[in-house]
Amino acid sequence: MSVGILLMTHESVGKALISAAHHVLPKLPLQVEAVEVPPQADPDVMRTLTARHARSLDSGDGVLVLADLYGATPCNIGLSLSALGVRLRCVSGLNLPMLLRVLNYAEKPLDELAEIAASGGRGGIFIDHA
Repeated sequence: MSVGILLMTHESVGKALISAAHHVLPKLPLQVEAVEVPPQADPDVMRTLTARHARSLDSGDGVLVLADLYGATPCNIGLSLSALGVRLRCVSGLNLPMLLRVLNYAEKPLDELAEIAASGGRGGIFIDHA
């Protein structure tokens, strides 16, 4: 068994990150899906759709939700899934280094993967010294 990864993003972000991850890791070691929330989407409809995705990703070890922006609709929908009985952890600030770090530690349990995701996201940010 393993943790499922659910990307909760605004339009076009999630699928692009999955595509980029495939470029680096042609065979992804964890099941990864993206739910991209369109601008005028009904949050209740999206929550129902997202709950189905999350349940299909959960093989018993839970789901790690990686959201693009804390407080935005995709993140809020992801956070609401726990009230629907989905065992999850949610990390916001999604970027490619975060996703790749998670995929490189596929054997880790859910709580540890959440910490790895946050660390990977922060660690992938650099400022030039010019």
